[in-house]
Amino acid sequence: MHRVRLLSCAIILLGIFLDVRPAGAGNNVSLTQPIGVSVEDFGYLDTSGEPVDQTADHQMRLQAFMSALKRDIEVAPGYQFVPSAQTGASLGIVGGIQKTSTLVQWVRAAVVDFRDNKVLMEKLYTFRGDNDEAWGRAEAFVSREIRAALVAAQPRPIALAVFDFELEDTTAAASPTGPVASDATHLSEITNAVRELLGQSGRYHVIDVGGGDAEAVKTHTLRDCGGCEAAVAEKLSADQSLIGVVRRVSRTEYTIGFQVRDARSGAIVSRGDSGLRMGADYSWKRGAVRLVSDRLIESRSQQ
Repeated sequence: MHRVRLLSCAIILLGIFLDVRPAGAGNNVSLTQPIGVSVEDFGYLDTSGEPVDQTADHQMRLQAFMSALKRDIEVAPGYQFVPSAQTGASLGIVGGIQKTSTLVQWVRAAVVDFRDNKVLMEKLYTFRGDNDEAWGRAEAFVSREIRAALVAAQPRPIALAVFDFELEDTTAAASPTGPVASDATHLSEITNAVRELLGQSGRYHVIDVGGGDAEAVKTHTLRDCGGCEAAVAEKLSADQSLIGVVRRVSRTEYTIGFQVRDARSGAIVSRGDSGLRMGADYSWKRGAVRLVSDRLIESRSQQ
């Protein structure tokens, strides 16, 4: 009966927090920023029927329990403790403790995802004893369980196969055998800069494409293979593929574009185009980095 009462109280508490989503909580959170987690003070219920009033002791131990739990969450990798669910937390930790007899107490704890309006973890624990040591052991155990749930909730970076940027030269002076040495150098600089940018974003895990043996990879003609880069990326165990193209219109005019496909389905998930730009070939890298940053990284973090 006591456990049923505790369960009912916890369900009501969870319902309150799921109905009141913090202001500004979105469906996605940028991986480059720590995820905000709030820890709401647990409630306490004594249904043991003991004749001695232990309210003061229980409140003192509950306060120590909550202080320790908040400290533990504050140092959890990838997360940032925030004081309240109403201050922009993406996740919330709620719960309650109930004493059912002289030696038996129950703790119900839950991790609530305000972004998707769902409960990520909800468990009921029991611990024996009603002294500082027993409460300390209970906090340490519950804290480990909660932090494990937070780790499981951490979004996994997207495995992205970033293929070498290619040159489409439409000028009269275009080399029939492919990019000349100086163009190849600039294309390599673009590719390396974009890979570094994506890797540092935290949103993507850049996959080594050196094992790609498709002919279009070797000849740098992925732009003309009808989406074959997706299949190559899948063989490399990537989630998505990215190809980029510099289109030279004249010696001082060019455009830069990129395209991201889902490796399994081949569907286009993102694309960007710089439009016509002015500048020499050494400006390609700056334009590509700006384009990918604006259209792929920043736009995704705001969705």
